[in-house]
Amino acid sequence: DIKRKNKKESHLMRSDDIPTVQSPIRWEKMGSSSQPKRTGEERLLPIRRLQISDRYKGFLDLLSQLSPCGPITDEEDFLTRFSDLASLGDGHAVVVAEDDQTGRIVATGALLVERKFLRVCGKVGHIEDVVVDATARGTGLGQCMVQHLADRARAAGCYKVILNCTAEMRGFYEKCGFKEKNVQMAIYFHD
Repeated sequence: DIKRKNKKESHLMRSDDIPTVQSPIRWEKMGSSSQPKRTGEERLLPIRRLQISDRYKGFLDLLSQLSPCGPITDEEDFLTRFSDLASLGDGHAVVVAEDDQTGRIVATGALLVERKFLRVCGKVGHIEDVVVDATARGTGLGQCMVQHLADRARAAGCYKVILNCTAEMRGFYEKCGFKEKNVQMAIYFHD
């Protein structure tokens, strides 16, 4: 039973060699709205693996800020995908940052580890689906998220970590230490 299995794993996808990290982020004190604003106040936000309960903390809404996609309205679909990803262990890690004051997920990203025959059976890390909530952009959280994912790739024994991005995001990823290399090609099977 998927629900029973996921309840056992609901606190995180798999045990990690990489602990939860605290990332210093500058925030403004909460005003009358529930939206954080940037200022000089520094808070620590944990970056941790995705939990099933994050579905109810805005995780899917956050992903829609990255790419327009149809909503996952069937809870069983979410639980099945969560279980599928959990079964991959450290080969696929989805991580999130949760705002401790609002309880909302304000950033996410994923690391996929590709096992290769090249480079003496080497591994390559692929960073995917990095997004920071519009209310938290400019706080340094995106750079913390990317660094966390790169650290996971290094800890997994990857000889490199790569990602694809739009031309508009090139400068951000250069600030994170990435260099432009090669060209991405794609075939999309669905709109």
